[in-house]
Amino acid sequence: MSIDPTKLPNPPMPSYTLTIYNLDLFEKSKFKNYDSLLESRLANCQARANHLASILENGSAISVNGTLIKPHDERESKGAREKVTGTTATYLVGQYVAFFALGTEQVKSYLVIDTGSDLVWWQCGPCYKNGCYKQKNNPLYISTNSKTYGKLDCLVESRNCEITHKEYECSPYGNTCIYDYKYLDGTRTRGVIAHDVITFVLDQKQVSIVFGCGKDQTHGKAFSGQYSGIAGLGRREIGGGNSLPSQFEADIMSMCLPGALSPKGSTLSFHTTPFKKTTSATLVQDFRFASAYFVNLYKVFINDREVPMFPSFSRNFGNYATRGSSIVDTGTFITRFPKDFYTVFSYTFRLQVRGIPMIDVPPGSVYDTCYKVNTTGPDPHFPVVKMYFGSESPNNLLLLAQQRVMLYINGVFCLAFMPWDQNIALIGSNQLQGIGLTFDTAANTLSFDLDACN
Repeated sequence: MSIDPTKLPNPPMPSYTLTIYNLDLFEKSKFKNYDSLLESRLANCQARANHLASILENGSAISVNGTLIKPHDERESKGAREKVTGTTATYLVGQYVAFFALGTEQVKSYLVIDTGSDLVWWQCGPCYKNGCYKQKNNPLYISTNSKTYGKLDCLVESRNCEITHKEYECSPYGNTCIYDYKYLDGTRTRGVIAHDVITFVLDQKQVSIVFGCGKDQTHGKAFSGQYSGIAGLGRREIGGGNSLPSQFEADIMSMCLPGALSPKGSTLSFHTTPFKKTTSATLVQDFRFASAYFVNLYKVFINDREVPMFPSFSRNFGNYATRGSSIVDTGTFITRFPKDFYTVFSYTFRLQVRGIPMIDVPPGSVYDTCYKVNTTGPDPHFPVVKMYFGSESPNNLLLLAQQRVMLYINGVFCLAFMPWDQNIALIGSNQLQGIGLTFDTAANTLSFDLDACN
């Protein structure tokens, strides 16, 4: 049964709190069954992971929704589209959307949230001729209808235009700050940098933010009509930056990522958190990818058997290296480990499975560890994965079990981790769904409140 996103409840939230939904809930009607939707999500996840790898290898690049961007770069990348399990994938796919009320008319809009980006933009009428794609779930925001809308003036705010973000530039006509982002798959958003208010409905508090007023998003095929733009949640930059944490001057950002197809919305909050901060990882900043949230994965166990770290599993931060360096990324679905570590990880996992037959996977499959289970019998119990951050202490332990370890697809259970060629880990949303996450950049911690929001 298809769910109409326009009829989803968006309950009034206090200041600096937004409702978030899993994007799968909006898009499932396009697929014949859940398995085909999941295969598409995995394909998009693979493309995003590949591109995050390119960002890590080119530290001076700008990341917008996980996409490597260079101003006015018209060259095509041979990897811009990638074939994975029969599905064409692009890099412009997020996992979650947040509900916003935009401008003085409080236009109801869904924006994709992305912890790997520092840009906020949405479609902004009046559009250039045939410049805006059709939005399925919410009306088009019209800037001329908002009494609080205003363009960024280059004469008055030249520093904001030219320095705050490397991709903005002042137009020689009309003192307007403009942007033109071309994603590597050919998709593009361009328009003017402006400011307007968003409203937190419960107390009608209005907060003015700088955003990209998107006048033309019709090049390429990646943008989905299920949302009207992107809200960057990248790490706060003190004294600058255009991610929401930066603009809200919020050291604390908390969220719970709702499960796929769950009609129940969850929350995204700034300045405060409803979650316990008992279990935490240290946040480590890498200025080559400043918007990302890095944590230090110290040890990994399968049940009580330790998976040894390799010297390659590290990343240099300034003058020192951090073993087990990992990025927490809401736009990635499946967690990835460096290839040599993953080889031992999956082998150790297989040794710890008892009484469940492993099956041969087809050549070229994205999985290498899958099991067939009698669906009429009791629920299978697979090994747990213990992830320690910083030290081997209960206060640094994230315990993953069942659906956070195994993915059920096409009638079999497969290990929900994958290898990649980078020397760091990429922690995705499948492992984090239902966990209360608190990003605290003042204390440099990311806290995990297990099953706090299921």
